[in-house]
Amino acid sequence: MSKPVRARDFGLSCGNLQPGSRNSICDVPGVQVGHKTLVTGDIRTGVTAILPHPGNLYRDKPVAAVHVINGFGKSIGFVQVEELGVIETPILLTNTLSVGTCATALVRHAITGNPDIGRETATVNPVVLECNDGWLNDIQALAVSEDDAREALKSAAPDFAVGAVGAGCGMSTFGFKGGIGTSSRRIMLDGTEFHLGALVLSNFGRSGDLRLPDGRVVESLTPISTHPEKGSIIIVVATDIPLNDRQLKRVIRRSGVGLARLGAFWGHGSGDIALGFTTANRVRHDEGASLISQRALNENRIDALFEPMADITQEAVLDALIAADPTTGRDGHFRPSLRDAIDRSPLS
Repeated sequence: MSKPVRARDFGLSCGNLQPGSRNSICDVPGVQVGHKTLVTGDIRTGVTAILPHPGNLYRDKPVAAVHVINGFGKSIGFVQVEELGVIETPILLTNTLSVGTCATALVRHAITGNPDIGRETATVNPVVLECNDGWLNDIQALAVSEDDAREALKSAAPDFAVGAVGAGCGMSTFGFKGGIGTSSRRIMLDGTEFHLGALVLSNFGRSGDLRLPDGRVVESLTPISTHPEKGSIIIVVATDIPLNDRQLKRVIRRSGVGLARLGAFWGHGSGDIALGFTTANRVRHDEGASLISQRALNENRIDALFEPMADITQEAVLDALIAADPTTGRDGHFRPSLRDAIDRSPLS
């Protein structure tokens, strides 16, 4: 895999904290990401898979939380995550009309590893999140298959592509080509280094509203600022810091700060959702004890996560914008790359 173009290659870094070695959600040990990208005819879509750890997620469930910033979305699995505070499948990202297909693929994936699901033990809660890529992709073609979802899962690795790949293939952001972006920060607690990382599926914002970290407003080559803001963004957050689900929700809520810095206001038609998990606290499906122990962060130290949460969200979106190549899709619809706009207006 060739080295991808990243936001920092164009001077677009956010905040003063240091990133992890990859500046990626996969700086959290055990986390892996994979893609399946579909480009043919009017199809510009795909699937992105996030694996919180390499083991059996159904049997060893990471503590998790969800925060809905604006709920114009069609995701699956949030009711149970909200109630129980865990996830038990990989996380799949895709387009709006492929959520059901990806959910079925996750159910089959879980049953393959756990034949007792729905018989000797409980059913499984697949988690799938989406954005609408219908501007560039023929979304009515329902092109994503269960095999595509399985290929995304099989391809998961610590190093992965960003930009117009996987679920991000057909996405748009602030009038530019959007897609998949990622960022991370190192966090020292009691002399130990931890990480907080995010991956975004970026598909939101009006042309002319984008603000870079230096304060400049950047407008797309194809202005659409008179249109209502009706895109979406999915923010998947990982950490190896021990948190309970309430603390995770407090942390991922700060992703909205990063979106606001970029110029977003979460319009009526926008589905803006954050999902977070920690690999440090897990719930065993077959736990036999009545009382279990989990570590938690001292609440007086939680600002150490709030600040980087805002920074990594902001930078991950810029990462997606910089990495994505100009794209022509359905009916000749076009989205330019932010790289071209920056080349015309160098950073000061």
